[in-house]
Amino acid sequence: MKLQFKQQQFQLDAVASVVDIFAGQGKHSGFDYHMDKGQGMDAELDMNFIGFRNAPIQLSQDTISQQVRAKQLRYGLKPSENLSIQKVDGRPSYNLTIEMETGTGKTYTYIRTLMELNKQYGWLKFIIVVPSIAIREGVLKSFEIMADHFQMEYGKKPRYFVYDSSRLGELDKFANSSDIQVMIINSQAFNATGADARRIHTEQESFRWRKPIDVIAATNPILIIDEPQSVEGKKTKERLEDFKPLFTLRYSATHKDKHDMIYRLDALDAYNKKLVKKIAVKTVEQTATTGTQGYLYLQELVPQKSGSPKARIEFEVRTKSGNVKRVTKLVEQNFALFEESGNLPAYQDGWTLSHFDAREGENSIQIGANRKLYVGEVIGETNEDDIRRIQIRETIASHLQKEERLYKRGIKVLSLFFIDEVAKYKCYDGQSEAYNGTYAQIFEEEYEAQVKALLADSNLHGTNYWHYLNKHQEGNPVHAGYFSVDKVKKSDKVKFVDYKSATEKKNNQSNDKDVYDLIMKDKERLLSFEEPVRFIFSHSALKEGWDNPNVFQICTLKNTGTETEKRQKIGRGMRLAVDQKGVRQDEELLGADVHNINKLTVIANESYEDFAKNLQRELKEILADRPSKVEVDLFVDKILENEAGQKLAVTQEIAKEIEYQLIKQDYIDSKGNLTATYFEQKETSQFTLSENLAGYEVAVKDILETIYDANRYKIERENDSEVVFAREINPDNYNRQEFKRLWESIHHKSTYYVEFDDEELIEKSVKALNEALFLKKPSYMITEAEAREMKAEQGLDFKVNKDGKRQAELDKSSIQLRYDLLGEIASRTELKRKTVANILKQISPSKFDMFAYNPEAFIQQASRLINEQKASQVIEHIRYNILEETFDSSIFTDNPLSGKVSDANMLKSEKGVYNYVKVDSGTERKFKEDLERFDDVMVYAKLPSKFKISTPLGDYNPDWAIAFRDGSVKHVYFVAETKGSMSTLQLKGAELAKIECAKAHFKALKEKGLIADDRIYDVVDSYEKLLEIVRG
Repeated sequence: MKLQFKQQQFQLDAVASVVDIFAGQGKHSGFDYHMDKGQGMDAELDMNFIGFRNAPIQLSQDTISQQVRAKQLRYGLKPSENLSIQKVDGRPSYNLTIEMETGTGKTYTYIRTLMELNKQYGWLKFIIVVPSIAIREGVLKSFEIMADHFQMEYGKKPRYFVYDSSRLGELDKFANSSDIQVMIINSQAFNATGADARRIHTEQESFRWRKPIDVIAATNPILIIDEPQSVEGKKTKERLEDFKPLFTLRYSATHKDKHDMIYRLDALDAYNKKLVKKIAVKTVEQTATTGTQGYLYLQELVPQKSGSPKARIEFEVRTKSGNVKRVTKLVEQNFALFEESGNLPAYQDGWTLSHFDAREGENSIQIGANRKLYVGEVIGETNEDDIRRIQIRETIASHLQKEERLYKRGIKVLSLFFIDEVAKYKCYDGQSEAYNGTYAQIFEEEYEAQVKALLADSNLHGTNYWHYLNKHQEGNPVHAGYFSVDKVKKSDKVKFVDYKSATEKKNNQSNDKDVYDLIMKDKERLLSFEEPVRFIFSHSALKEGWDNPNVFQICTLKNTGTETEKRQKIGRGMRLAVDQKGVRQDEELLGADVHNINKLTVIANESYEDFAKNLQRELKEILADRPSKVEVDLFVDKILENEAGQKLAVTQEIAKEIEYQLIKQDYIDSKGNLTATYFEQKETSQFTLSENLAGYEVAVKDILETIYDANRYKIERENDSEVVFAREINPDNYNRQEFKRLWESIHHKSTYYVEFDDEELIEKSVKALNEALFLKKPSYMITEAEAREMKAEQGLDFKVNKDGKRQAELDKSSIQLRYDLLGEIASRTELKRKTVANILKQISPSKFDMFAYNPEAFIQQASRLINEQKASQVIEHIRYNILEETFDSSIFTDNPLSGKVSDANMLKSEKGVYNYVKVDSGTERKFKEDLERFDDVMVYAKLPSKFKISTPLGDYNPDWAIAFRDGSVKHVYFVAETKGSMSTLQLKGAELAKIECAKAHFKALKEKGLIADDRIYDVVDSYEKLLEIVRG
């Protein structure tokens, strides 16, 4: 398997947030200098001992400060009053912070950032500092698997290596190369007290009596610190200054010190943008016990097609031999435990089970007259192993349930168990031979029992998944442990250990490279169905550094630690899954199903309420600097930008108008809380403001999305009965002739091509540049001051003269940097140099003069404006070729819907292809209800996410396919897109463009004679509008 990477806007935004800080810097291929050759160099080598360092920053401190503040305002961050700067050889060295939630591709982002910094400014020496061997090995693996991707994107690869004090010759290559050089170093290599760590600061005979740190620092490297909260202790901060960085970039999800934050993608952002998995929790909790009660565990409630749900319980029974054992059974209401247990005395009084209630919030049964037991609870005599057995059992159950559903999608499911000591998983006898510990033994027993039951399921028999399970019936090959390993003396054997040193134990961290090599080398293999391992037992010491996108269950078989520890463990499974081809299962691919597929289940030994409350409390602390209410001050001084690039500075008056409109449209209540109306309409075209603010709706929504609201980050309770509608296709509707004819008319795939009109593109681009290109002249504050006195501690004390400050503009003749203007814009727009030249020749002289004042900003803005015109022309001139290849009807049967019994968006359907339809908005809900209500509709389908039309702006998945009664309407077969608004003024950007592309696709179907209707697809906001169209 080869993992695939693609451009994702949030990562590109994070890259741009760094690159734009240095806009106007100009590009240098690297400054050469004479390296310290050390002692013992011969003359021949002396001639070639030239090094290349990063070019110094040309911009003034004021300019950097202004550009930092601009980024902070852009992303709703608190502007820095004073930049966090350290002095390095008399020059400022800046510190910039980027916050990215775990699982959103932080490593990819900073590697792409260094590639872009090289492309834009020519900087080429980078050092990545990491807190542990785990993260170091993970970063190294990332460089390896991303190399081809960046070769395609940038036409080059960085040279990367891990700092090793026994291979100091690598540092000479680092210094004297004129290519991109990246050194990866863990902080222990320069801040620890051991002899090996001290070598970087001392003259080494093997390094020709030079200090390694001096050779590194001479290159003016750019520092990238991964997880700085784990790196920057007092001693490490001091040691970092020895690298003499040009500037420092800090990347983490949980920063302690937020130096000049310029980009933030926190937990709330990542969840709302569907960039990480949804979290569900399955709890196992012991209720109060008297010490004499019978044992009972309520595993789940199973809703039935009619009547009351059934309950799956575990209880004790007396066998014929007189022994007592525990059994699991699916039972109906009024189940009498005393009789069914073989008359065990513990169940004698009041142990009849009744009132099975599967509603969300209840999810319980009643024992006797008035005692309730909730799903996930256990009562009676239990010890810790009993609770752990239930946790392991529930983890396996969740795993197998998801695995059955995802196997046909080519997604391998993994589960991760955290334990606190190796002995619970693996033990060793006197000859160092391994045997199962308690947890491994329990796992194999529970796994084999559940697989045996599944293989006996007649509904599953003969399927591909049945054959897969049949191949993996034994429990032993499907689990593995990832721990530190130690060699047995006088033997070639190794065994798992908790820690290899007192330092590791103190830091709760393993520094054993062997285990991390194993993990990283196995990363892709673990994702393959050919690898039998699906369950992983791991030490809590792993913490950061290893995560796998296909971890779908996390079970903690230890006492819960701190809330940070809880979140770190959850973070191991937050990445979106990949399939067997390495394709990320994201929203672009899956649409609304992204969180149905990507759901991380945490099996916890505490109540749902406690788990959710504690995690929400931690999130609230992390997001403390986010506003919690919508107030006027939230908007004041913000810059709103519309799709045309026009900017609106928000004054107090405009902010009051925005607040008034939000209240008027019922998007916020009188206390400034976001309402249900806002959450329903924010993703649709129904979100509107006043005419004065038309076009700025997206910018206003971006600001509203910074509000912290606990309701946004809902943790699902998996104990609640979940009905999976995998086999709930309605065969009568699916096999109707009307649906078959509808499907045959629309199931052809297509490709597109675009015929460009260069003259039209040039004309429109010239007009756009003349109207929308605005650049401010760089200006500087000049301060005159005179020395008053010398103080022993502070040095010279200066006093600013009266009228000693004045503003000065930079004269364009003083800018000496050279740019390939045509080449840069041609590269960013993918146009010929000749076309770019024709555009620039025709813009007004005043606009072209802006290039001389701020070349970098001119190139960026001009490229953006030309690309916008290019996109517009693509839509106007797109043509589709219909292929012989078609979508198979299996996309309906292979795309099961799932949802809770109580899910308000999962609606029962009589006319649909599925028995249930999931709706995403109030408009869809009303539309679906009308499809059911009116007799003209024979059958309909909410089209699966796999039904896609290719467009230049990404794949497009229409909403509905509808077949009407023959003779009742003019256009019997119809594909509809439901939007809250029909106004093209409110259907913006990519949304409108994709709809226009879909119209071109269906037009091509008509032209090829595959459909008779000239009107088979359109956008509607109601059933009434649909009828108006189909009746002609």
